Amino acid sequence: MATQMAVNSGASLWGPLKELWEAVEGAIWRRQPESVYLLDLQLKKHKPSFLTLFKNPMKSAEQREKVRKASTEGIAVQGQQGVRLLPEQLISEAFILSDLFDLGELAALELLLAGEHQQPHFPGLTRGLVAVLLYWDGKRCVANSLRSLIQSRHGKTFTLDLSPELVNLTMRFTDELMAQGLTKQILNLLSDISVTREFERLQKERGLGNEKHRKEVSDLIKECRQSLAECLFAWTCQSPLSKEDTLTLIGHLEMVTAEADGSLDSVNLALVMALLYCLDVSFLEQGTEDREGIHALPLLTEKQYVAAVHSRLVEGQAWKLPGLQAVVQLAWALSLRAVSQLPQGAALVEFTEADEALADQALLGGVFLFLTEGILGSDGFSQEEFYTRRLHSLITDFLALMPMKVKQLRNRADEDARLIHMALQMGSEPPSSLRKDLDHLMILIGEFYSKDPFELELALEFWCPSESLQHTSLTGSFLGVPLQRPPHKQVVLSKFVRQMGDLLPATLYIPYLRMLKGLANGPQCSHYCFSLLKTNGAPHENRQAGVSGSVVSWEHFFHSLMLYHENLRRDVPSADSMQYRHPPIRGITQRELEGLTAFLQLLTTIITWSENARLALCEHPQWTPVVVMLGLLQCSVQPVLKAQILHALAAFGKSPEIAASLWQSLEYTQILQTVKVPGQRQAAGIEVELNEIESSCEEYPLTRAFCHLISTLVESALPVNLGAGLRAPGFQPYLDFLRDSVFLAFPTRAYRRPAEKWEVAEAVLEVFHKLLRVYEPQPADFLQEMVELQGEQMPAHKPPGHSLMFHLLNDSPTLSLCLSLLEEGACQLDTYAPFPGKKQLESAVLHCLCLLELALQKEVTFMDLLRESQTSLLVSPVEQLLQGVSARSRQADHITNIARYLYHSSSNPDAAFQSAKILRRIARYPNIQSRLVGDFTHDQAVSKKLMAGFVECLDSEEAQEGVAADDSDPEKRVARIHHETKIHILNLLITSLELKGPNLGLYLLGYEVKKPVSSTNLQDPGVLGCPRSCLHAILSLLQRGSEWRTGPVLTKQAPQLAELCYQVIYQLCACPDTSGPTMRYLRTSQDFLFSHLQHLPFIVPENEIAALSQMSWLMKTAAIELRVTSLNRQRSHTQRLLNLLLDDQPHTLHADGETGMEEESRSVSGFLHFGTVSKVRRRLLSVLDAIDFSQEAPELLQLDFFERAQIEQVITNCEHVNEQGHTVCNVKLLHRVLVAEINALQGMAAIGQRPLLLEEVNSILQQVVERNRVRCSLNAKRHALQSWRSLVETILTACPSELIPADQRQLIIRDLLLDLHDKVGKLMRRKMLLNEEQHVTSNRCYLRSYWILSCAQVRRVVFSGVTNQLIWRLRAHLYGALLYYLQIAQKPEEPETLQTGNSMWERLTAPEDCFSKLQRENLAIIESYGTALMEVVCRDACDGHEIGRMLALAVLDRVLSIDRQCQWLVYLCNSGYLRVLVESLRQDDAALQTLLTPQPPLLKPLYIYESKMALLTRVAKTAQGAMELLRCGLIGQLVECQVFHMLPQNDALRVFGQRDPSGFIPSPLERYRQILLPTLRLMQVILTSTTTQHQQGAAQVQTSFTKRVISLLQRQGLSLLVRLVGTDRARYLKQIEETVSPGDLAEKREEMEVAMQQICANIMEYCQTLLLQSSAEAQFSLCLFSPSASEPAGQYVAVPSARVPSLGLVLLLLKNSTTDFFRYHDSHRQSLNKLERVEQLPPEELKELCQVLVSGSGGVEKIPSVQRNVLAKRRLVQLVNNRAKLLALCSYIIETCLFVIWRHLEFYLLYCTPTDPKDSLLPGYRGQPSLVLVFFKARGLSVSRVSQQDLEQLQSDVANSFNEPLQRKLLEVEGLYSKTRSRHTFIQALTRRIRGLVSSCF
Repeated sequence: MATQMAVNSGASLWGPLKELWEAVEGAIWRRQPESVYLLDLQLKKHKPSFLTLFKNPMKSAEQREKVRKASTEGIAVQGQQGVRLLPEQLISEAFILSDLFDLGELAALELLLAGEHQQPHFPGLTRGLVAVLLYWDGKRCVANSLRSLIQSRHGKTFTLDLSPELVNLTMRFTDELMAQGLTKQILNLLSDISVTREFERLQKERGLGNEKHRKEVSDLIKECRQSLAECLFAWTCQSPLSKEDTLTLIGHLEMVTAEADGSLDSVNLALVMALLYCLDVSFLEQGTEDREGIHALPLLTEKQYVAAVHSRLVEGQAWKLPGLQAVVQLAWALSLRAVSQLPQGAALVEFTEADEALADQALLGGVFLFLTEGILGSDGFSQEEFYTRRLHSLITDFLALMPMKVKQLRNRADEDARLIHMALQMGSEPPSSLRKDLDHLMILIGEFYSKDPFELELALEFWCPSESLQHTSLTGSFLGVPLQRPPHKQVVLSKFVRQMGDLLPATLYIPYLRMLKGLANGPQCSHYCFSLLKTNGAPHENRQAGVSGSVVSWEHFFHSLMLYHENLRRDVPSADSMQYRHPPIRGITQRELEGLTAFLQLLTTIITWSENARLALCEHPQWTPVVVMLGLLQCSVQPVLKAQILHALAAFGKSPEIAASLWQSLEYTQILQTVKVPGQRQAAGIEVELNEIESSCEEYPLTRAFCHLISTLVESALPVNLGAGLRAPGFQPYLDFLRDSVFLAFPTRAYRRPAEKWEVAEAVLEVFHKLLRVYEPQPADFLQEMVELQGEQMPAHKPPGHSLMFHLLNDSPTLSLCLSLLEEGACQLDTYAPFPGKKQLESAVLHCLCLLELALQKEVTFMDLLRESQTSLLVSPVEQLLQGVSARSRQADHITNIARYLYHSSSNPDAAFQSAKILRRIARYPNIQSRLVGDFTHDQAVSKKLMAGFVECLDSEEAQEGVAADDSDPEKRVARIHHETKIHILNLLITSLELKGPNLGLYLLGYEVKKPVSSTNLQDPGVLGCPRSCLHAILSLLQRGSEWRTGPVLTKQAPQLAELCYQVIYQLCACPDTSGPTMRYLRTSQDFLFSHLQHLPFIVPENEIAALSQMSWLMKTAAIELRVTSLNRQRSHTQRLLNLLLDDQPHTLHADGETGMEEESRSVSGFLHFGTVSKVRRRLLSVLDAIDFSQEAPELLQLDFFERAQIEQVITNCEHVNEQGHTVCNVKLLHRVLVAEINALQGMAAIGQRPLLLEEVNSILQQVVERNRVRCSLNAKRHALQSWRSLVETILTACPSELIPADQRQLIIRDLLLDLHDKVGKLMRRKMLLNEEQHVTSNRCYLRSYWILSCAQVRRVVFSGVTNQLIWRLRAHLYGALLYYLQIAQKPEEPETLQTGNSMWERLTAPEDCFSKLQRENLAIIESYGTALMEVVCRDACDGHEIGRMLALAVLDRVLSIDRQCQWLVYLCNSGYLRVLVESLRQDDAALQTLLTPQPPLLKPLYIYESKMALLTRVAKTAQGAMELLRCGLIGQLVECQVFHMLPQNDALRVFGQRDPSGFIPSPLERYRQILLPTLRLMQVILTSTTTQHQQGAAQVQTSFTKRVISLLQRQGLSLLVRLVGTDRARYLKQIEETVSPGDLAEKREEMEVAMQQICANIMEYCQTLLLQSSAEAQFSLCLFSPSASEPAGQYVAVPSARVPSLGLVLLLLKNSTTDFFRYHDSHRQSLNKLERVEQLPPEELKELCQVLVSGSGGVEKIPSVQRNVLAKRRLVQLVNNRAKLLALCSYIIETCLFVIWRHLEFYLLYCTPTDPKDSLLPGYRGQPSLVLVFFKARGLSVSRVSQQDLEQLQSDVANSFNEPLQRKLLEVEGLYSKTRSRHTFIQALTRRIRGLVSSCF
């Protein structure tokens, strides 16, 4: 039962229905792949929802009790474990919601839970209010889904071009629904659901919130009703209803009522249209091939259907709307008439004969009047194309099928006209019973065809051309074939138009003109109508003879106008005596006024559409319409007529040729008085009309018409010299009038019609907008020019745009009124209530926003030019003026008011778009960012609304990318506007994030602006009160579709938008302040990177540039994530991303799109096993595949008129950096420059060649557009490659190495290299694309033979690149790649196991290993390039950039190491490069000396010196090289270097002084060692290489420099031995423990042990060498130690080094080394055992081993067990190698100690002659100098002072010290270690000899 009563957290009445709608939309409208299958599943799942349409789950007592107990017992929630306790408030709200909508308690509870979850999407609303929205949104989804399913059906009217599979699916499903009574359900719902009733119920239960919530609920209910009605309409469009459903629909329409204005609402209109389509048979005339549909038409096949419908319409009751009944009756009559003409009509003759009677009934019911007022007057009529087509069919069928009825109407109209004429003559009233059916028909035709929102131009069917017209786009119903006979219907309709105009009675004159006005609407229709009016007029000769033409002709119209003008002009009084308050109107009666108005409207329509008509009428010599109409404007006629005349003049002004002359005519006639007449006491013209007549009448048609005229003329042509000769030329008087008299005064005037206030504002602001839009600031605008007028100098007027800019850049009344208008508009929109003039207000607000945006756009140029001109004008930036205080609110809220329009983006997208543009421009200025944040967050309520506005714009689902800017489809235009608004908001965020915080971007993205940004705790919307921010909206956009196989939807549907979203995410992750909170949120709450990286690469063929940019930002973000998680030891996240990027094994995705847990836990090595057969492409390589390494370059310009060099210079001058940082050419600016150049040409030749010049300009512009595209493409590819490189570098260098084993890492590098080789091998010379190869091979790893053999392709690429002449940066990268590649062939060291090695013979006869083979192949490749490669590398090593020199030196070093034939060495010597390198050491001396100062300038000289010494050391390793170095004077160069004499003396300075806090810059002493030690190593190598036969080398090395160094070492050598053998050794180790961190203690201790043992070994080797060099015979040997075998005490250790050390010191060292040997041997054996069974080690021991390699506390605990084993193994290998090295050193020390002891004992006990005892050389002796020093002073030493007592004591002490246990240990050492070496009996022999010397002397 618990399972049955579980609550669906997604709300079963909303969430599943939302998924249903998404499936339907995806299949039918978006046509997504695999959508048919998903739709089938959804339809099967939700079939009950369609069968029981809008029926809610029923209440039940069980559910109510379950919900009631949810506060104590809890309730189960689907998808969650356990039960959830609910608060009492939630339960009570659930009961209220259940009672409100009469639905089950659990369903109500689900709605509330879903509302609580969705609450962040609806800021300011409670969960209950959100639940109400979700309830109706679920209903809307069902209704819309049903409508879409029905629209997808195949039928008689339209098709959606869907797949047959989908159409069959939807038809089967909808047929079943219709069979179950869908029509009756829909009609019942339409009757039951009412906005008013629903609001009453909601109001009663407090289910309505603020104004926006009320509007949203109302819109949802209306959309539900509309969608249900459109379901029936869509059904009847495709197939008719059954008899029962048809009668049900008729019965429903019988009860329909009209709105207050007499029109039908959109729901009832859809039902009426459904019935009209149901009764339609006109489609049969189109010759459709769907005969099956014809046979299925019940009107033709079912007599009962016809009988039932006919009976219902003829004999039924009267409808509530008689006009609606008349429309249906007329439609039925026309259907019967059409059926009667078909073969099937013979069986229905009893019904078809009644068509005339039905038509008469329809006419009696006022059918045409209702069609005009009830149908056309409905707001929803113009929103559906098939409404228009059906009404067109109804009208044309009546005219074509019932011509006799039309004739009766005309006869009746003529009779009525005679009656009216007679009544007027007799002075009586006309009869009241007169009908006006023909008037109504003509008005219907005129009104219907005057609006063509879908540009169908259906009125073409009324025009039948008598001759072929020269019109390329002629298409009519006869398919545009002029010679083909038109259809009969078209002939009848054309005849109707002409016959109605013949002998036209006065009563039909105005309706006929209105009909012609509608039929002239369209480019072709206007041409036909113009021809009709032209042919109707009488010829000139007939007119002279007294024969008059038709009253409906151009001749009659313009002749009448001229007569009116002549008569009225005589009555015009002087300007001084004008009395505008009572104008004389006796010349024109009201009837004549209406006729003139109708004619002017017809004229306006024709010339608006037809340019030929404009030119023909304007150029007619007799008519001169422009002159006549301008003359009428000066006469005393009504303002309405003047307004219509101005509209006609505006239509004439659409042609630039007419507009130019019209400007002059306006100036001449002084319609607006621009020239003050001397002596005139009162103003004249339109200004007086406005102030006197229109203001008193409170109506302003003339002002609005004048603004419309100026707007049209400004757009067509604006002459610069307007008014020249009479006044200062320019547009300024017109602008002053529009600004001062119209715009600034419009808020204070009174208006009879409230909407006219906003109409005036819209009209004048439109002019301002156009003037400012075309204005470009020029330097000449800021110079005061003077013009001569009537002998006086007067200042010239500025361009109108300049004046507007000046007013907008000051706190002027114009700017104040614009800002006040914006504030009032925002307040009005916040009410969400309709009011008169709302549309005009929105348009006026839009113009204000455009003015501000244009001012912001042009202000920089304007102010720069103003500053340069040094003019005294004072202006302020717009962004500063917008921070001023509002006069209305007394607050600085102008910018806030602008941002408020984003909150209304759904209802007013244009204003939101302009608002976003303004905010984006303001956000560029960092000084107002903090002010913006303060203004936006000052008021909490306003802040929430502003945030919601930005989020709503980003969440808009209507946005669509790639829609053309001039698209005429309103829906597509709105979609484009929404998309561009998103673009501007994202650019606003990007711009703000680049500035210092707090900024607007941080606020909008949800970060702290009043606290440190890093303290932000990002949460999902609604969690901890976190509002939904722009970051959540961006992530929602990107995440949509990321769980699907096709990837994120946004990347394909809106590539540019996705690119900016990824860029915002990257900026947040890259910024130090926002990185932590952002990446933590993306990682924990969103799993963002993994879900998006798994879909790489993004392939968008139509927008490759945006796709590359998307991947670039995503990869850079992934690189940051890998770096951060690696540093934080978040290995699971790092490993998961690495698996995703480096995986080459196919794996299965689960249903949720994520990989399984067992797959996530695998390491990279499991994915990268080389032996697997089935492999997939690594994702990293797939990304590289998506980047096209080739680029098509645009062709060179081919010019005939322009000079190519000059054009290229102009193109360069027009280049600028765009928003993406790309340098591109401004195409618009270039176009203006080139057109201006053409316009500057003079002469007839230039005029004749102008078309050719414009064509060449067009070709130049196309070329520049292609160049811009190529540049953007190259930049996108470069950005993508840089991001890819950054990601690869991070993976190979920053990620923990244990996550990618060494051999697998090398496989990855191999794959990357081979891919790069394939892509750039042929493009090596293209430096841009090769720049990305720099660090791919930046890690040395272990090899496998199969890997080495596969790199042959890469070698030639790198070698070839080095020999090419490329820029130094690219050469440096190639040197680095070459160097790393050559290092691959180095054989790695293997762990020392102390096992018996191979013999020399086995080593010589062993087969060649892979490393040697690779070295040989590399050398062969190098040698194949000959001296060219040698020359390049040697030259770069000697000269060039520092980095290139270092890398070239390193490459030389590596090549010399593998060049066994010494060819490179010979070339280096013979070409002189070696001498250059040697001589450069002296030149480096000065730079090296500066490095020893406490604050060195740069360390580059040190790095170059080290590289150079490393190369010279490599050269010196061969005898030939060493001799060449000596010949080049290497020793002399080093001797002359003064840097070696600059040893830092101050101990404090050397140890602690001036140390770099970061640790990167070494101390002065460390830098000195870095200089000295390479030199000593070089000396050592030279001495070793020259051997004993080459005394030249030894002689040169024995210089003063080396003598000083060696003497220093000799003085301290034995003293150091004394310290290391004694107790100082433990003190040194303890000192290390105190100074080193615990994490590095073990490693440092091991290094110290090795160093101390190495020192002891070196000192003993030195002693051994001295003994051997002194003499080969013992009796002539040198004695280095005194004859005392007693072990030195602690105090002796501290004796200065001048004392002679005793032989007991060597014995002590022997004993200690023996003890250390066994200790190291045991440790070595234990480590080996652990290494062999590392998997079985206990956890604590593993943790101890890993602790050395893991820094930080608690780091080991975070490591998985597999990685812990890897680290432990690595640590054990280190221990094994360390102990092996220590064992080798101890063994060597033991051997040298035994040799030294034996040599000294042999001398003292066998050959030394004792002397007097008082001269004993005992430890207390103070006067004997060091024997070592004596040895170097003279080659002999006197031992005459050794007494017999000393010798006896020596023999006794040695016998005691060199005892049996020590001897056994020594032999055991030989057995354990030395036997595996060549000296396997050396210790045994020496031990035997020492024992013999000691025992034989007793």
